[in-house]
Amino acid sequence: MVEELFPVLAERRKQKAGAMSGGERQMLAMARALMTEPQLLLLDEPSAGLSPLHQDHVFDRCRMINSAGVAVLMVEQNARRCLQFCDRGYVLDQGRNAYTGTGTALLHDEKVIELYLGTLARVR
Repeated sequence: MVEELFPVLAERRKQKAGAMSGGERQMLAMARALMTEPQLLLLDEPSAGLSPLHQDHVFDRCRMINSAGVAVLMVEQNARRCLQFCDRGYVLDQGRNAYTGTGTALLHDEKVIELYLGTLARVR
């Protein structure tokens, strides 16, 4: 599964991780975690510091990993992107659960939009 999800890493096989871009290092970290064939993958801010293109790759890979049967638990500041594909979301406010629901429901919840996503996030 790792080779199918991260073909770019095969091209970088002989390259040291420190010489890789941020997105490539994030993919490498995910690939290393998947080598143990986990049932659950825990991710903390996988899109942090990445270019929009690399963020797309990371979120696409998360979807693929989940589709392959691995549960993904993600803490992510980019709520809008994360909620677009998550089965279940939890919006925290000052460390406490403020809102719970499916990703789609939270994306369309007027209070969540107003307080956390911004009015420009309104999905039409």
